[in-house]
Amino acid sequence: METTRQQKIARQIQKDISDILLKEAAALVKGVMVSVTAVRVSPDLSFARIYLSIFPFDRNEAVLESFRKNNWMIRKALGSRMRNQIKQVPEIDFRLDDSLEYIDNIDHLLREE
Repeated sequence: METTRQQKIARQIQKDISDILLKEAAALVKGVMVSVTAVRVSPDLSFARIYLSIFPFDRNEAVLESFRKNNWMIRKALGSRMRNQIKQVPEIDFRLDDSLEYIDNIDHLLREE
């Protein structure tokens, strides 16, 4: 169960990461649609797991690897946006949210029958 503080920080990180991907890290997502679907923050606010939905699905791993390589740049941009709200910028870890791919697969299976 997340505390209210964790939920507030998670929502702020989700909003800021979305904005960073739209403006500052646009080169990393060239030709791909990326959505930040969820953010989970540890109880001590030192770690954030960011779930991304990437379309088209066949470029998932390449885009995710690009985010992981440029983690420092995204974290620095996040720190400049959140410097007045949190003492220490959390370490960030990008994960793939494959729920859209799962839904697409289920839809495809239902249409076959």
